[in-house]
Amino acid sequence: MNVAQLIETGYFDVQHRASDLSGEITDVFCCDLLSIAMAKGIPGAAFVTVMGNVNALAVLRLTDMRLLVLAEGIGPDEATLKKAKDEDITILSSREGIFPCAQFIHERL
Repeated sequence: MNVAQLIETGYFDVQHRASDLSGEITDVFCCDLLSIAMAKGIPGAAFVTVMGNVNALAVLRLTDMRLLVLAEGIGPDEATLKKAKDEDITILSSREGIFPCAQFIHERL
């Protein structure tokens, strides 16, 4: 499944849409401790977390994860949204918990 197909499911709210949505999502990675996410992030994965700050975007870039998914009703702060626009990164969000968000994505891979 690619990012566009994930968005088309309607399960997530789109906080920012990157210009290229064709990238394949190959896995799901869940972590709220960004130092662990930086060390163990999976390239091509959807990064599901409650960390809606610019540091989560930095981890995404360092690990080559595909997109940021914010769970638990968390939205990106203004600096994160601006950085996502500047760096052309997709951010999705959901009121659902981390596990249901990750499970939803995983079931469609």
